Amino acid sequence: MAYYDSLSARGSMTPEMSKMLPMVSDRTPARHLNRSLDLGQSKAYYNPASKSVYNRYSVGDWGYSNNTHYNLSEKERAHGERLRADAWRAIKETDARTRNRQNDVTKRLGDRVYDIAYMKGELNTEINQMATEIENLKEYRRTLEKALGDTANPLHVAEECLMHREKRRGIDLVNDNVEKSLIKEVEIIKKCQNKMQHCLQKAMAQLKVDRAAQHSLEVDSKDKHHAQGLDDRMQQLRNSSGGIGYFPSIENVDNTITIPESWGRYTQENITRSQKERAASERLRGEIDALMRACASEMWNIYNNVNTCFNTRIHETTNARNTLQAHLQRTMQEIFDMERNIQQLRKAIQDKENPMKVAQTRLDERTRRINVEVCHDPVMKSLKNEVGEIRDSITMLKRSLKASEISLARLLKTKAVLEHDIGVKENSLKLDSKSCMGMRKGFPMDPKVGPIFQMVPGSY
Repeated sequence: MAYYDSLSARGSMTPEMSKMLPMVSDRTPARHLNRSLDLGQSKAYYNPASKSVYNRYSVGDWGYSNNTHYNLSEKERAHGERLRADAWRAIKETDARTRNRQNDVTKRLGDRVYDIAYMKGELNTEINQMATEIENLKEYRRTLEKALGDTANPLHVAEECLMHREKRRGIDLVNDNVEKSLIKEVEIIKKCQNKMQHCLQKAMAQLKVDRAAQHSLEVDSKDKHHAQGLDDRMQQLRNSSGGIGYFPSIENVDNTITIPESWGRYTQENITRSQKERAASERLRGEIDALMRACASEMWNIYNNVNTCFNTRIHETTNARNTLQAHLQRTMQEIFDMERNIQQLRKAIQDKENPMKVAQTRLDERTRRINVEVCHDPVMKSLKNEVGEIRDSITMLKRSLKASEISLARLLKTKAVLEHDIGVKENSLKLDSKSCMGMRKGFPMDPKVGPIFQMVPGSY
């Protein structure tokens, strides 16, 4: 009775155990035996003594029934022993399989944590390198911006020099080498400014791309940090751990979006992209450095060329001024001599008046001779010759005086021209040596003007 009652507890058994037990739907022993066995039904007899109806079996039936029960008991015991042995083996096998599977999953979780940690380390290394590269590129950008700002003063100086030289006067308003060099200097500085502005735009765009690559790496690293922490907790989870519980049908939920190959490829693509942009950023830093050095070299060369042209022009103008001053000195000496000569000529002409008066008086008085005494003697001839000679001398002296006066006027005019030209040269020298070179004497060698002008030719 207890055995069959225990069979009714099949519903509490696992499906595997219930399959191994025989199906018993009736508690009658005869029906649990062979279906062909039929013990029959005893006939009912009426016993007047007991006044009741009861069944009657034979002794054979009784013995047969006992033997049947014995055999059934042995058979069921053997079957139960086999079931217990099979159940024990099933318990051992399932325990071992569960334990091995759990150990295998734990090992795989450890491997996964190691893989995630390795990829996260690669990501963090690349993030740090990209952060360093971004800071380096920012520093180069700031240096380039400072260098671009530092070119404003040289451009202003060159344009100021051109404006100052427009104040030259007269013949000194020439398109000389200084002016050509200044115009070229302005063009070179503006060309360098355009190159720097273009390079700055490239640096800004590269910084945006670098930050985007860095952001992708940081998002990926953050996701891996989360996954590493989660898988690490799952690796440490044991049967005795707290917080475990049933989650029905969770094994049917599949929310995965990648496979190990695509997972690794995604991270590798992020790292490759970052490495590519970092290499481009390094090349751009090289371009910025080369551009600043090239611009510094060009501006230094044209600066030295302009200064050389200025010094040459100042030397030429100084020589011309000195020569003009020497000519002016000689001209003034000649004017002085000419004025004295004119005075001498005038005095000489004046000195001829009395001799002329004497000679003419003599001739006039001798006209008063009478009769035969009015003789054309040698004295008459001499007096006439004397008057003629004096008249010729006066004419010659007057002619010389007129020529001297004309020469003096021309000398005075030449003096004025020389003085004006000397003034022009003095003005040009003042503009070139003081106004222009005064602005250029501290440029661009002054360290305060910026880093680009410290890159003198030959320093790299």
